[in-house]
Amino acid sequence: MLFCKPSCYLNILRCMLIIALGMLITACQSTQPEVHSDTIANNDVAAISTSLLKASTNKQPDIKNVSLTPAITTKVNKPQKKAPMKTVEPVTNLWQRISEQLSFDIELNDRLEARVNWYLAQPHYLSSVSKRAAPYLYHIVEEVERRRLPMELALLPFVESDFRPKAISSQQAVGAWQLVNATAYHFGITKDPWYDGRQDVLASTEAALDYLSYLHKRFHGNWLHALAAYNSGEGRVKKAIANNRRKGKSRHFWSLSLPKETEDYVPKLIALSYLLQTEHPKFKRPTLPNHALTSALDIGQQFDFSILASLTGIEKATLHRLNPGYLRHQSSPNGPHTVLLPLTQEQLLKSQFFKRYFSQTYVVQPKDTLYRLARRFNTSVATIKLLNNKKGNMIRVGEKLKVTQAQKFDSLLVDYQISPYVAQAQKPKQLTMEFHHTVGEGESLWKISKHYKVSVRDLIVWNKLKANKVLKPGKVLVLHLPKANETPQKPASDVLLSDLEQLVKPETRSNR
Repeated sequence: MLFCKPSCYLNILRCMLIIALGMLITACQSTQPEVHSDTIANNDVAAISTSLLKASTNKQPDIKNVSLTPAITTKVNKPQKKAPMKTVEPVTNLWQRISEQLSFDIELNDRLEARVNWYLAQPHYLSSVSKRAAPYLYHIVEEVERRRLPMELALLPFVESDFRPKAISSQQAVGAWQLVNATAYHFGITKDPWYDGRQDVLASTEAALDYLSYLHKRFHGNWLHALAAYNSGEGRVKKAIANNRRKGKSRHFWSLSLPKETEDYVPKLIALSYLLQTEHPKFKRPTLPNHALTSALDIGQQFDFSILASLTGIEKATLHRLNPGYLRHQSSPNGPHTVLLPLTQEQLLKSQFFKRYFSQTYVVQPKDTLYRLARRFNTSVATIKLLNNKKGNMIRVGEKLKVTQAQKFDSLLVDYQISPYVAQAQKPKQLTMEFHHTVGEGESLWKISKHYKVSVRDLIVWNKLKANKVLKPGKVLVLHLPKANETPQKPASDVLLSDLEQLVKPETRSNR
């Protein structure tokens, strides 16, 4: 029996492996050109062979150089020290909150620079107007944010009316947002002899933002076109765009031919946005607290401002000033009955007025939560917590809580037929006597009226005369003259109504 050296076995094994691989490649890749066996041996096969050879010699592989399984690399990240979190200072100035959200991209041009210079020439303009806006501006900002609209829209009442709720334009646009009657009606504003919602800042804000959102869609997302249409009308802006399209001109706002008022109107808004965004050193940014200075309360029924003033302890003049939408001393029988009060939400909820007339006591039942109670009484968890001075959300069965619930008043009206502001002393009816006058030569109605200290109109009415009639001598005229010995004294001067008691008991006015 012939025995081969170990090197012989290795050579045989190598040859067999080469032949087997060659046959496999030929079968699977018959369309490929023939590959020489030496080339294969010198490439991948050499590595495989080496491994098999080392295994056949029972030689342990060099662990440092060879791995039979794919290497799995695990990257261990060393714990890094966390950078200290920067404390974000809360925004305390409402105007800073507005400025940080202004989003229009602005490129200065001649028309825009002219408006910027106008503002710079009056650096305290915005601060002055901001005082008028103070009771309302926070509510407007909240509504703009809730609708996710550009914050520039919150500046529109400054441009439209210098934030004057009772402003009336030459085109009969009314209020801080300058809404014309047809637009206001279309967007749900109530108007009757008692109330004009265009002068109600919060009600008109909702209508104006509805209208602007509509225009934004009509002009395919172009806010400058929408703002121009808000000022001069949708049809006029569409016509200007169509004219430029026909002439091959740009349809950008700055290229449109519009009324001069509109051409100045949009730059005025953008210039204000620009100055607030850039914090121009010559333009003073106003300061207002970043919280509501006023709170809206639905009285729930027709009310008289005098009684409301008495119940709340707030002066009537203040209530009228904050609620210019109400045209009379009473709210409309058909509503609305919501008033803006000069109180923060916390002040309102903690006031004795609110606790007495607009809340009730509720005893907590099993399975009650603040969230369920808020839904049941149409309020918020925050309101219930404020009303009950609660910090947390825990409530106990049997606990007594104050919840919002308006009490039904018998009446909040005053029955009177006098001015809501000035009560004039009633003149007692004068006693008169009939007197006859015989017309003399050359006398006229005017001469006779002067003699008896009566009006020409009275002479005409008493005697059924025509104004241009010539009097004939001898005609007898009838006059009604006061009795000299019973002529009443001059009535007392006007008396201001200063409290509710005077209105309810007008007879006490004479005792003051």
